[in-house]
Amino acid sequence: MNDLLPLAQFSANVQLKPDAPYLHQPVDGELKTFTWAEVDQQARCIANALLALEVSTGDRIGILSKNCAEWFIADLAIMMAGLISVPIYHTANRDTISYILEDSDCKAVFVGKLDGMEEAEAALNESIPRIIFPYPSLTGQYSWDKVLSHPPLESIHQANEQDMLSIVYTSGSTGNPKGVVLEHQNLKAAASSAVSLLDVTSEQRLMSYLPLAHITERALIETLSFYAACQIFFVESLESFITDVKRCDPNSFISVPRLWNKFQSEILTKIPDKKLQIMLKIPFLGKVVAKKIRAGLGLNSTTLFGSGTAPISPSVLRWYERIGVPISEGWGMTETTGLSCSNQPFNSQSIGTIGRPLDCVEMKIGENSEIMIRGEAVFKEYYKNPVATAKSFTDGWFHTGDMGEVTADGDFKIIGRVKEQFKSAKGKYVAPAPIENYLGRNNDIEQVCVMGEGRKQPIALVVLGQQSVRGSTEINNSLSKTLHIVNKKLEKHQKIDHIIVLKEEWTVENNLLTPTLKIKRSDIEAKFKHFLEMDIATPIYWEE
Repeated sequence: MNDLLPLAQFSANVQLKPDAPYLHQPVDGELKTFTWAEVDQQARCIANALLALEVSTGDRIGILSKNCAEWFIADLAIMMAGLISVPIYHTANRDTISYILEDSDCKAVFVGKLDGMEEAEAALNESIPRIIFPYPSLTGQYSWDKVLSHPPLESIHQANEQDMLSIVYTSGSTGNPKGVVLEHQNLKAAASSAVSLLDVTSEQRLMSYLPLAHITERALIETLSFYAACQIFFVESLESFITDVKRCDPNSFISVPRLWNKFQSEILTKIPDKKLQIMLKIPFLGKVVAKKIRAGLGLNSTTLFGSGTAPISPSVLRWYERIGVPISEGWGMTETTGLSCSNQPFNSQSIGTIGRPLDCVEMKIGENSEIMIRGEAVFKEYYKNPVATAKSFTDGWFHTGDMGEVTADGDFKIIGRVKEQFKSAKGKYVAPAPIENYLGRNNDIEQVCVMGEGRKQPIALVVLGQQSVRGSTEINNSLSKTLHIVNKKLEKHQKIDHIIVLKEEWTVENNLLTPTLKIKRSDIEAKFKHFLEMDIATPIYWEE
């Protein structure tokens, strides 16, 4: 494992390849490229500007923005000044932003690209200095040009392994987010292990488009780029996404189940799945069709595909495998500095599992089938929350809250969440995740949540993909068939009474998805709890 800490590794790249291209930021459709030396120079100027605010070593600085080159530069500047970064999701509401700023006692905040200004404006009071990225954003005391006008910091902060690097707040699927304290050694261990596992080289190109406030993007893209010395391309907007991906022509591409499902739905709106599967089986033609689909996604040169942050249906993985997109499912948490376990190198026989642990951690199955983990990448404490910290560890092993099992081949498999189990009216516990995976094998189902607390039998709430015609006999029959097949696999107390097809999809905006696009189970259950008490006559019920 590499011995250099993240900032030291970045500085080593600046010395070795100062004029090599590093960050590529599209602005008004044109690509602006930063070399390693230019990123270093700008970060040093901004580090000096931060110190001019009379902050002290260890003070916290927020970053509230979509992904962009300036996000990386600000993060490096914070490290160079001996400060601690506090990333905030650009989709966060005013209450969450205010909570994080207050809990971490941020002394300043970088503000950049945002979809809307209202929530951020309401949360950021005038007492916190704002440094504004060079994009349409909020107004603030310090423009990007102004902080760049400072002379570069000559002597940058030299951190120790166990110094705090960042406080990353969990996405908060329940309650207020907890601040996870990540040390320099945590990021070093996670990123250098990932470079080795994924075989990333300095010649490769990666996309940065999933939120940098999430640990996966922070460790597997930003910090990994320090250790692999590779190039990073950003996205200008949702509308330009495919254009930006094609411009990058990435060598590896990581996404989340929600987006893999979206990509699949968009493909199936252009060609029905039944027709597609027939074409894929025809020699030569199948390869041509699969290549055309990959090209349409901008993934011509991609050889490594990944999915994480939430479970993905094995049937979706099989579907992608047939079009030449072998997706390795990974698993990790903010508390484990991102990726900790992965089906990489991709093994078709291990689809449905999260593979094996990276070399920076150890994993085991504890009581109640809970996955336990320890190692260099695992955090040590929640910020200002010793009670939660103490509850989370037993003899040095962190309680992940995920339930799992180990297959005969040594792969770990997630079988649910300890706290997600609910008790039916029969007094028996039901774990929703495995049932949701079964239901998700139907390509018409894009989102699913099984619930049934206090009910005789569980029910399944589903949202259909955009290719599915709502209320059609064909879709109704497809869902009925799926319900029958799934129930045959389940024990009596687990069998689903009804599939309820909802009108609207779950999104971050309607507060039913986390910023990392995981379902907010408690919010979904609260919003749709009336279905638990409704007398429903048909197996498939369409919300009116």
